[in-house]
Amino acid sequence: MKKFKIIALFLSFFIIITTVAGCTQKKNIDEEVHLENTEDISNGVPEEHTGFPIEVEDDFGNVEIIEKAPTRIISLAPNNTEILFALGLGDKIVGVTSYCNYPEEATTKEIVGGFGQFNLEKIVELSPDLVIVYGAGNEEDNRVLRDAGIKILGFMPESVKDVKLTIEAIGQATGTLEEAVKIVSSMEEKENEIVKKVEGQEKVRVFYEIWGDPLMGAGKGSFMDELITLAGGKNIAEDADGAYFQYDIEQLIERDPDVYLASQGMEDMTVETIKSRPGYDGLTAVKNNRVYIFEGMDADIVSRAGTRIIEGLEIIAKAIHPELFK
Repeated sequence: MKKFKIIALFLSFFIIITTVAGCTQKKNIDEEVHLENTEDISNGVPEEHTGFPIEVEDDFGNVEIIEKAPTRIISLAPNNTEILFALGLGDKIVGVTSYCNYPEEATTKEIVGGFGQFNLEKIVELSPDLVIVYGAGNEEDNRVLRDAGIKILGFMPESVKDVKLTIEAIGQATGTLEEAVKIVSSMEEKENEIVKKVEGQEKVRVFYEIWGDPLMGAGKGSFMDELITLAGGKNIAEDADGAYFQYDIEQLIERDPDVYLASQGMEDMTVETIKSRPGYDGLTAVKNNRVYIFEGMDADIVSRAGTRIIEGLEIIAKAIHPELFK
């Protein structure tokens, strides 16, 4: 039994965020970091961004001059893999991580490592012209790859807006900006539809469990806090100290969520095991049978900063306001 399945399937990038924050200061980005002229991007692809060579800046101020559209790409994070496939670049992907499980075709690609540990020799042997990492990447690994003549771009989207910018930046770097614009436009259309549907509804008190023992929740600054808010909920942990934190059980009982959300961690985790925890029998969410566990692909969708993040928003919205999605 995998005692800590959540570490691999759900907490992977939360841990990455914590690690990167400790050693690298992420560049503050706005709509002009990835593309110089993004205010009109939904109206078409600016001519100056459609050809090569092209200069691309990642989230950490690193600038790569890409001479021509990459034909051999390695993705070192599941969310970036999903973005690349969505951009129609599946046939150009030559390496992924062991956690890249969507779409199905991703599982047929060469594995070059797992969480935070990559086989640099294999990466170099695959002769990629572009490697896309989550976060800034390991400084020494980056040096080895760049010494081998490999271009590296690092992205760490921390909001839905950032995800859209990352899609556009990867589209720019790979010569698929037009497709990236279409994807972002579709995401925005779906996001607006969901937000409009929950508009005016009474805010539902929500708690999102990241880990059960010790109890850890999603606070302000986390993707889940943003998704809960967009979905018409009120995160009872929005004032917590940090995006991901240990939460006090007494405080949970005091704030009494209407809806209790979690992604499956241990394999024996069920709605009933959550309900049976000491003190939980008095929670409104438990009394009203509004405890939901996201499993399998749903857990990936709500936690990955990729093209399916708006699907994640819809999953959260359906849990918070099921009456609106019948």
